[in-house]
Amino acid sequence: MLIPRPVLDGIVAGRVTLAFRRWDRPRASVGAMHRTAVGLVAIDAVDAVRVKDITAQDARDAGSASLKELLGFLRNRPGTIYRMRVRFAGPDPRVALREDAALDDATYAAIRERLARLDRASRHGPWTMEVLALIAANPARRAPDLAVIRGMETQPFKTDVRKLKELGLTESLEVGYLVSPRGRAYLDQTGAE
Repeated sequence: MLIPRPVLDGIVAGRVTLAFRRWDRPRASVGAMHRTAVGLVAIDAVDAVRVKDITAQDARDAGSASLKELLGFLRNRPGTIYRMRVRFAGPDPRVALREDAALDDATYAAIRERLARLDRASRHGPWTMEVLALIAANPARRAPDLAVIRGMETQPFKTDVRKLKELGLTESLEVGYLVSPRGRAYLDQTGAE
């Protein structure tokens, strides 16, 4: 679920507590945590609602300037309208993870095993160390450029990098990527790059 930055800022501040979407079926579930640019957003309730039951207060609670604005946003989409109760649930744990460069033997071994599993499961062969080294050698370089160097399409390359990001080894920039402090520590311990 894409949430505009001003609405995310309102969720963090506690001013925005609702989100409305029109879907063919619910695409958010109670208890789900969504990673966003500002951290985790929790979904505490998901209810189908009718247009006539949406109030001006609901619109304000969703970060809209008016009921008319919210209804205009919803009107242009097919499906059922869903009202979700949302709240800020804290920072993205990947941020703290990527900053944690203290890799004891057990942590190093766990990362190594996870990367080996990713390599074994890959349709295009082992890739994890090569991609980490590529990002380390080309910080902030555009994903399409890095994909060309790897001989891949951009989307599969980005999917691979996301897997490294989940482990706290890389971080996304506005353009390109960086090897995180954790990723740097891992590369240093392996003697790779």
